[in-house]
Amino acid sequence: MSNASSASESIKIIDGWYGEPSENHASGVLSILKLLHLDEATLTAAHNIARTHGKESLTKLIGDESARLLIGYRGLRQAQAKLVRNDGGLSISGQEEMLRKMLLAFGDDLRVVLIYLASRLQTLRWITHEKIELPKAWAQEILNIDASLANRLGIWQMKWEMEDLAFRVMSPDIYRDIAKMLDAKRIERQSFIDRIVLQLQDELKAAQIDGEVLGRPKHIYSIWKKMQGKSLDFADLYDVRAFRVLVADVKSCYAVLGIVHNVWQPVPREFDDYIARPKSNGYQSLHTVVRDAQERPIEIQIRTREMHEHAEHGVAAHWAYKEAGAKGYSGVSASGAYDAKIAVLRQLLAWERDLAAGESEVVSSRATTDTLSDRIYVLTPDAAVVELPQGATAVDFAYTLHTNLGHRCRGARVDGAMVPLNTPLKNGQTVEITAVKEGGPSRDWLNAELGFLVSSRARSKVRAWFNAQAMQETAARGREAVEKLLQREGKTAIKLDDLASQLGFKSAEALFEVVGKDEFSLRNIETLLNPPTTVMVADDYVRLKKAKPNDKASKSGVLVVGIDSLLTQLSKCCKPAPPDEIRGFVTRGKGVSIHRADCGNFRQMALRNGDRVIEVDWGQSASAQALVYPVDVNIEALDRQGLLRDISEVFAKEKMNVIGVQTQSVKDLAWMTFTVEVGDSSRLAKVLGSVREVKGVRSARRR
Repeated sequence: MSNASSASESIKIIDGWYGEPSENHASGVLSILKLLHLDEATLTAAHNIARTHGKESLTKLIGDESARLLIGYRGLRQAQAKLVRNDGGLSISGQEEMLRKMLLAFGDDLRVVLIYLASRLQTLRWITHEKIELPKAWAQEILNIDASLANRLGIWQMKWEMEDLAFRVMSPDIYRDIAKMLDAKRIERQSFIDRIVLQLQDELKAAQIDGEVLGRPKHIYSIWKKMQGKSLDFADLYDVRAFRVLVADVKSCYAVLGIVHNVWQPVPREFDDYIARPKSNGYQSLHTVVRDAQERPIEIQIRTREMHEHAEHGVAAHWAYKEAGAKGYSGVSASGAYDAKIAVLRQLLAWERDLAAGESEVVSSRATTDTLSDRIYVLTPDAAVVELPQGATAVDFAYTLHTNLGHRCRGARVDGAMVPLNTPLKNGQTVEITAVKEGGPSRDWLNAELGFLVSSRARSKVRAWFNAQAMQETAARGREAVEKLLQREGKTAIKLDDLASQLGFKSAEALFEVVGKDEFSLRNIETLLNPPTTVMVADDYVRLKKAKPNDKASKSGVLVVGIDSLLTQLSKCCKPAPPDEIRGFVTRGKGVSIHRADCGNFRQMALRNGDRVIEVDWGQSASAQALVYPVDVNIEALDRQGLLRDISEVFAKEKMNVIGVQTQSVKDLAWMTFTVEVGDSSRLAKVLGSVREVKGVRSARRR
């Protein structure tokens, strides 16, 4: 494999492993997680980290728990790939989003983040081994996010290695110089360390204290930080000569501290008691600096073996919080797994706050702004992380979990204590909602001065609830009005949805709504239920157009069987036209009225005066064939612009003259009556078929 800078040119930033073979990467991640004493499911996920199977296939292959962890890891890497800049780093907003993704992953399963950190560390090792040159922004991101996270989780072993390797990428010359200085005094330093270790062991034996004395590993990045922070030369650094004493219990820690201060002279203001006051990540130890006879500074750390295990592996040492017991986390007594998990999550939320406020222990090349101060993270009773806007209340929290829970919210407990619903929540608090079985929100919640709601999303849900309530009341009034009308008209058997459809509404509820708002008159319903009927009067006859004025045939083109030259008139109620089956009715003073055989008016008159009914037929003369007859066509259609024009064009195309049009529109529905002239009514069926094909036309039939 190439170790030249040219090799890095062929490796794209978007490649998360930077050219490392997948088998090698998986093996490296697995070895890191084994050192952290993680469970079998996590190790299985790490072993299969390079697999690209889908969720179902992955579950069958490695089991549900391991598959879930691996899918979660993929999600973090995909999120990172989308946010990364061309120089390999993340913008301030990119950091914000990555922190958000991590926090949400914490709430799901902390092991997902541990796999992610192990993968990043393995990539650092690969880059260092292959001497791949990468942008400093990329290494800075390791320090800002990954190493800082490992620190907050208490995984010192991972933190120190990440910092050293990232620092090597960022400042290779400075790293090399410090490494040379350490190596130059290696023999002298080792001799000094061996002498101090033997002396401490003798002192412990004399005091009958069971303890172990170790030389503390030196980390180049921490040396450089102290040189920068305290303006010290390399020769003045005391932690180059550092020791660690491990004992059985806390009592022995303080006993060893007394021995150390008795043997050597303590340095003022260089003593820290992290046992009585643990660090935010749960770290516990006694730190002191003393001087030997030659005035050389010596740093000594004193802790129990249990504290040492936590210092090395942090939360990873008990990922599932099964070993929390009385030990807890961050010095918090945890009676069980749940309490320990809550403690971990709260420390992680505090870490996010620290980064946002620029208070992290990492060194950044750019000023960190408070980009994350506009939101907080709180916990559910099940330890799920919930993101809320700054100043959010328990009501906001309830609506974030579920709309119905927000509606029914009546009280809240924050960290076990009852609080008013308008109390602003703080980062890391555990919130529990008290709700009724049924109910709705209060109008006070929409009052900005009372401070019940901060989230615009929650506000919109409350407004929607009240709007829905008002709509229900309006629809109820409309239903009552429609049902009363149907009772009055004796039409209670009609289906309400069918009635609404005939009036152009999608549903009965839509009809009730506009009736309740007084936007739709009940007269329209009455018209539909009782359509106007045409009643025949004495002069209500159709005027015919003749082809020739000197036609000697019957004016109507109708022959009365057995009688010649008898006056005939086509009735306007049914407007017959050849070849309709027709009947004749003898009127007083107007001759014979001609009706279609299916005419309702004719049937009523025939029932009353059956003796006045006579047989009639259409004439066969040329002049009769040249006559045209007015026919009414009823059309129902969805109203739209250009509808009348499109239908008229159909009649024009079929060479049917339109002599009259009546239209009526109700809401989005139009009723039209066209009067057209035809010589043969049998052609009408074809024409109506063409009309039905016009966009929006629901029905077209002869009246």
